Amino acid sequence: MKHLLLTAVAAVSFVLPASADEPAPVPSPGEIAATAPAADWTLIAPSDLLVMDLAPDAKGKPRRVVIQLMPAPFSQGWIGNIRMLAAVHWWDGTSVNRVQDNYVVQWGDATEKKALPEGLAVMAESGYVESGFASAGVHAGVGGTERLLSVPVKTDAFSGLTGFWDGWPVAGAKEGYHVWPVHCYGAVGVGRNMSPDTGSGAELYTVIGHAPRHLDRNIAVVGRVISGIEHLSSLPRGTGALGFYEDPAERVGIRSIRIAIELPAAEQPRFEYLSTESDSFARYADARANRRDPFFITPAGGADICNIPVPIRPVVAK
Repeated sequence: MKHLLLTAVAAVSFVLPASADEPAPVPSPGEIAATAPAADWTLIAPSDLLVMDLAPDAKGKPRRVVIQLMPAPFSQGWIGNIRMLAAVHWWDGTSVNRVQDNYVVQWGDATEKKALPEGLAVMAESGYVESGFASAGVHAGVGGTERLLSVPVKTDAFSGLTGFWDGWPVAGAKEGYHVWPVHCYGAVGVGRNMSPDTGSGAELYTVIGHAPRHLDRNIAVVGRVISGIEHLSSLPRGTGALGFYEDPAERVGIRSIRIAIELPAAEQPRFEYLSTESDSFARYADARANRRDPFFITPAGGADICNIPVPIRPVVAK
């Protein structure tokens, strides 16, 4: 069973003093993640990784961005389209067309004339939110599975509650039955036109600024950048409306976008995340909300859902 963990756990110290006279050093969130046992880490399947290779930078260095696609039940119609677009190499030769400061980087076909493959699904706006979750420790059977939603200690400015589902930050209605993925830094969403258009998945963007949570439930969130965000966030800002590049020469070319399993085995990126159901993650989340390591004077006593990023690290080949 997958559980939704609290974003704000009780401010209880998990570190015992070494002696009555000498308190043990308090670990930082990063140290907690770094020392988490191997059993607390979950491998991300290569079939869930989207690999985007941009044109090399001005010094000829390669620029690779790796995106983890969101697991079921969220945004699966759009993700199915993204898989199809990657399979037919639709993005090859397209470009990064928009870079808006403190907001998003967007990529796709700047000409808006490239034909889309046949068979792409059309999603309804209802797909932005998933139902069938339970609240306050109550179990609810949905589609042959049980989904447990736990109410966090503190509410959220944009929702009734927030937490984690299968390693992803999500928000929900106060009663808990409706849940949706959220726009944190690095989140990947689907560009669209005015409602009722919901976008096909051919136009994508990632967040490079303060979390634009007002977009939640208004656009499909389909993934998150887990490696190479610096290749996008460092790009020159567009000077046109909404940060679009006015001069085509400013656009950054996309050489290819592939699902990782399409790459040769030796080239497939491998990553793992700290399970949000583990004790290590509970300690990590508590440390993010209540900084007790030496630099901090006053613990905040809480944290926004986007201020508890799920630790993700590359798997080192042995």
